[in-house]
Amino acid sequence: MHLEMRDSYMRDDPEFIRWQEGHRYDPADRESWWRSWLDVVAETTGRGVVMRRLRVVSEPLSDYVRYEYDGTFTNVAAGEDVRWLPRSRARDLLLPALDGWVMDEETVILHHFSGEGQWTGPRMEVLHEPALAAQYVTAYEAAWERAIPHAEYRPS
Repeated sequence: MHLEMRDSYMRDDPEFIRWQEGHRYDPADRESWWRSWLDVVAETTGRGVVMRRLRVVSEPLSDYVRYEYDGTFTNVAAGEDVRWLPRSRARDLLLPALDGWVMDEETVILHHFSGEGQWTGPRMEVLHEPALAAQYVTAYEAAWERAIPHAEYRPS
């Protein structure tokens, strides 16, 4: 389970800059957008592991989240299940302060970003804490139930 809750990440990312300049991936030209991360997703989901990504977003979407939205078809093509949760639909949910991954019943990988969306130390923090993993799972599942599947989400 991957939880993303920021409206902006690494705005100096060359792919984001290309998108701002008008570049869009062509879904019909898989070779032009397939990358190593998608190999990991395809291999993992091919083994029967369910990979879910939940994006909690402000509407209207920031430019960065719109960039993510435009490229999400690549995640879906690789096997990820992606949903979008507008903040207005999450007003009574308690969500964690940090983005991150829940890997299993005890492993959580937390991401640390600055206010501008840049990595800060320790970047990724791997924790083996069953109680923390359970808290993330509880929050994640509540949000997931309200979220809109990628194929149905139409951002404002």
